[in-house]
Amino acid sequence: MSRIHQIAPAAATGKAKELLDAVQGKLGLVPNMTRAMANSPAVLDGYLSLSGALSKGALSAKFREQIALAVAQANECEYCLAAHSAIGKMVGLTVDQILDSRRGTSVDPKTEAIIQFARQIVDQRGLVSNANIAHVRAAGFDDGAIAEVVANVALNIFTNYFNHVAETEIDFPRAEALDVAR
Repeated sequence: MSRIHQIAPAAATGKAKELLDAVQGKLGLVPNMTRAMANSPAVLDGYLSLSGALSKGALSAKFREQIALAVAQANECEYCLAAHSAIGKMVGLTVDQILDSRRGTSVDPKTEAIIQFARQIVDQRGLVSNANIAHVRAAGFDDGAIAEVVANVALNIFTNYFNHVAETEIDFPRAEALDVAR
């Protein structure tokens, strides 16, 4: 059971109702995480605003989901692993791409560079090296893309930690078990 009350969209009022209605309109459902965030419309609005802004950036939906999966795996967030495995499939990721993202790898060198950079940001708490930056640049990413990776990592750390604190009940199909040594 969730430690933070989840607001039912039908019972929501004011700004919380407006935001939950927007989530329903966009996704066709209102995930438990957003229901819990709706306790503070400022929190839900902040999450939706940053997520929406990043969706207009240079990184594709697939890249953003692969970053989300890598970060969720690093932070052991079962809720986000389930959610982003499902969303990843919706944006065209294969099961192998989802599992590889969680492992921090990819068969595509450019994708692997971005996933590894995201994991380095998490593992090193943002204190990445010049070599880390040089590697992602050598893979073809400019400073704008690097900035977006940092922002996507931050967004996903926020949701991972929020779900850890809330103990949000998982309302997506559970993520597949991960065989690390593939």
